[in-house]
Amino acid sequence: MPGLGKSLMVLRCLTFATGLVECLCFAGAVFGWASLVFVLKTDGYFSSLCVNTTTVNATLVLDCSGQDEQFSLVFTIASFMNNFLTLPNGFLFDRFGTTVARLFGTFLYTLGTLMVAFSTAALSNLLFPALSFLAVGGILFLMTNMQVGNLFGSHRSTIITLYNGAFDSSSALFLVIKLLHEAGISLRSSFLFLSACSVIHLLRTFFLLPRVRIPYTLPDHYTYGVTCGKSNSLRLEQTTANANTQMTPEETLLNKEPVKQEKSFRECVMSWFFMWHLVWLSVMQLRHYLFIGTLNPMLQRLTAGEPSLVSQYTNAFAITQLCGVLCAPWNGLIMDRHKGKPRAAGESEQEADLRASGLSLFLTALQCLLFSVCASTPYLPLQYLTFILQVLNRSFLYGGNAAFISVAFPSCHFGKLYGLVMALSAVFSLLQYACFAVVNGPLDGDPLYVNIALTLISLLAFIHPVSVFLHCRSLASQRASLSLSNESHT
Repeated sequence: MPGLGKSLMVLRCLTFATGLVECLCFAGAVFGWASLVFVLKTDGYFSSLCVNTTTVNATLVLDCSGQDEQFSLVFTIASFMNNFLTLPNGFLFDRFGTTVARLFGTFLYTLGTLMVAFSTAALSNLLFPALSFLAVGGILFLMTNMQVGNLFGSHRSTIITLYNGAFDSSSALFLVIKLLHEAGISLRSSFLFLSACSVIHLLRTFFLLPRVRIPYTLPDHYTYGVTCGKSNSLRLEQTTANANTQMTPEETLLNKEPVKQEKSFRECVMSWFFMWHLVWLSVMQLRHYLFIGTLNPMLQRLTAGEPSLVSQYTNAFAITQLCGVLCAPWNGLIMDRHKGKPRAAGESEQEADLRASGLSLFLTALQCLLFSVCASTPYLPLQYLTFILQVLNRSFLYGGNAAFISVAFPSCHFGKLYGLVMALSAVFSLLQYACFAVVNGPLDGDPLYVNIALTLISLLAFIHPVSVFLHCRSLASQRASLSLSNESHT
């Protein structure tokens, strides 16, 4: 048995490490869009939309606002698909399990990389399906990896947020492609290499992950992998059967009484927690998507079109994205800080987890407010601070989103609820293209008023942590009243 325990720990650590590499190197690459746009512009994608115009000073200039708008549309659609299709992907994961979901994700991701590899300036429209496939395949990698947190009990939230941070940091992949492109490596070669890396995803699917999913709470000696999943399930069924045969009819009847009735999926969706969590995610996500999608034209405006400065700030933005994997665990530690400590009398583990999540939700909303204020300020050197706040907030946002759903709702609905909240927030994120059109049209390229409006809208995110705090305080008051009542009766 000691040998079995050691081999299980090695297997779990290997699963965790390879999952971290997968999320860090592949899953969220699409959010490094600003770096890829720089390469695509160099290679002439959508260059036919650039037109010569005459300024008020009778100077002939090249107006590429149509090209920028097309690139913005590519990212808008990809980011929408990344979130909206998380809903059917969540049902796919809950219904068919890890293997089917990952095979589907690997297929989409490989197809996306091949489409980018064989696209050209003349086939620029291939970017629309290609980036969408990359986004959807990447979110499936993240979704199937987050369950690895269930293998590590008291560090569950930390690992979930770490994987989300790695997902954010993987946007630096397109920076690597940009630097390779500047060194003479073609876009096609880079994306063909990414296609070949799909072998890694297949090996992890069959050797280091379960066929269905990792349960929470974890059964003793739980195993998974090539042959363990089936035998382990059989062993659990036999244990349950043996236990039932030893019960008296009265004990069996009592055993059928559920200790706690789990909420239905509909009850979860209709709860105030879900509603305010959706608002919390949607308003901050819109702010991030608009910032990423319009970063290149924003830098063009602030640098007066100086290519070397645009490249410098684009590289700085992409490098800061690497820090997402370092920032995300801080959020997990905030949510797991109560683990191992004595709980209040009568407080359940879920209530303690929920109470701990309130601080995380508040800090995330505060970070978004600061980030939005900096992003709204048209001062070029300040954008270095904007980049830092953006990656910090984004790592807290997505890690906190997944961790909150895992502690506030039953685990049997995680995939569906995670998919639904991402899908509904995706619909809201479509406003980014409308914002971009307003900036380019009536505002004549000046995003100041749109940025101010988004900053004010981001204040709605503070309602969610306040509602969680009031809920936890209400539960504490009820426990105190119940305790006093019991004491008076005795």
